Amino acid sequence: MPRGRPPGEQTVNILIVKLSAIGDVIHTLPAANALRAHYPDAHIAWVVESAAAPLVQGHPALNRVIVSRRKAWARDLLSARRRGPALRELRAFVRALRDTRYDLIIDFQQLLKSGAVVALARGGVKSGFGPGMQHMEMSYLFLNRRVPRVSMEHHALPRSLMLLQALGVPAKEVVYRLPVNAADRQDVDGMLAQAGLSGSRRLVAVNPVAQWETKLWPNRRFARLADRLVLAYGADVVFTGGPEDRPVVADIISQMTQPALDLSGRTRLTTLAALYRRARLVVSTDTGPMHLAAAVGTPVAAVFGPTAPWRTGPFGPGHAVVRLGPECSPCFKRICPRGDHLCMAGLGVDAVLEGIERLGLAPTSGS
Repeated sequence: MPRGRPPGEQTVNILIVKLSAIGDVIHTLPAANALRAHYPDAHIAWVVESAAAPLVQGHPALNRVIVSRRKAWARDLLSARRRGPALRELRAFVRALRDTRYDLIIDFQQLLKSGAVVALARGGVKSGFGPGMQHMEMSYLFLNRRVPRVSMEHHALPRSLMLLQALGVPAKEVVYRLPVNAADRQDVDGMLAQAGLSGSRRLVAVNPVAQWETKLWPNRRFARLADRLVLAYGADVVFTGGPEDRPVVADIISQMTQPALDLSGRTRLTTLAALYRRARLVVSTDTGPMHLAAAVGTPVAAVFGPTAPWRTGPFGPGHAVVRLGPECSPCFKRICPRGDHLCMAGLGVDAVLEGIERLGLAPTSGS
């Protein structure tokens, strides 16, 4: 394990491997900051997939970001027309990955895809958790420094710090340092001003979509919730999401009686972070933007069903988890084994409003 080198000797090279997803990358940012604090003169690189790359590109703890377009390459390799460019990109990625010999490579992902990156990279110490943890896909086979497993019942963020601590790196402080700049904040100001949102009312952001079907709350309930936030809580409601979420957001707004702003597909990740920082609170399903809101310090009312908030909920104090919690939850399944989606379908609007009120957003007088 490298612990720094005397003046005049070669710089310590460190490679962070955390490819996806948005929430997982956010949970690893404090580890990157801890590495920078422990190795102030090190050259620190991060391998990340393109969807989450904006969260680390330009990050002050990093010297280099190597972007994998794994999903696009897998798709393009099946097309005769796109196969050549995809192969060239893939070869360039491998060259970039291997053009430096790293003193320390840390697999924070511990999946087969991250194990393949670790195997391709040139390095001395290749570290990560050893066998025995869930969903590892035998990624430990690519390591030569295996840290004893820790309980999955710890939240994902401290698990990353525990890995560093086992490697001799002090890691207790939770600091994100998201690369949000003045242009991101100006973009948010412009979008809100164009929609006529002057800032005189409370701004509540709602992120209603998640990748798992089992994490979804019914659209009609999001519509009722948003209407009540406007009417009873004096809020301006802004919906967020990716381009693929636009149909869901459009359906929710179509069921509302009050106006709401649809920003789905209109924000970069860093712009979204700036928007959430402006918001009084964020209401979200268990998905990446939920963690982004928590990382910028905005209170989150998190709607949970099939997953465990103690493992992957909004990290830190000042948030409210709203959860029905039937016996079958958490099941960690993408498709409901019962077929009735009880853990989400059974959750009412009033329960979510109670969670919101725990965060200090009370109804306006006279409502």
